[in-house]
Amino acid sequence: MLKITILCIGKIKEKYLQTGIDEFQKRLRPFAQINIVERKEERMPAEPSLAEKLNVLEKEGNILLPLIPPASYVFVLDVAGKMLSSEQLAQKLETIPLQGKSEITFIIGGPFGISEIIRKRADFRLSFSPMTFTHQMIRLLLLEQLYRAEKINHHEKYHL
Repeated sequence: MLKITILCIGKIKEKYLQTGIDEFQKRLRPFAQINIVERKEERMPAEPSLAEKLNVLEKEGNILLPLIPPASYVFVLDVAGKMLSSEQLAQKLETIPLQGKSEITFIIGGPFGISEIIRKRADFRLSFSPMTFTHQMIRLLLLEQLYRAEKINHHEKYHL
């Protein structure tokens, strides 16, 4: 059974998103042990300068970095990352244990993105789309795609 940690900046505020997240966590239980770890967003001024944004990203990165399990394969969700099809993600998840990694960690940054320190720690930078999604919404999309990948890997129907 896969052991997956999802490290996130920010809490889910919208009830409809939390309902979807709960549903896909429930659907994933037969396939994977999911642990979601949330940390609060750093405060940002109303109209931050580039330096203020980078400072917040660095603080958030320093909060997340020690939470990554040492033997984990790390995916960073990053708009500048590589896009995969559902089938390609399924294949990648299936081969990670063959590389000697006992756990998989996905990292979702806050509203201003992800720090360079976290990008450098990534084994794989994954992009869902060139479009921008809220960090809360991407958590739901990630869980849905993990569920879909597991259904593919278990040769089960995966279209909902």
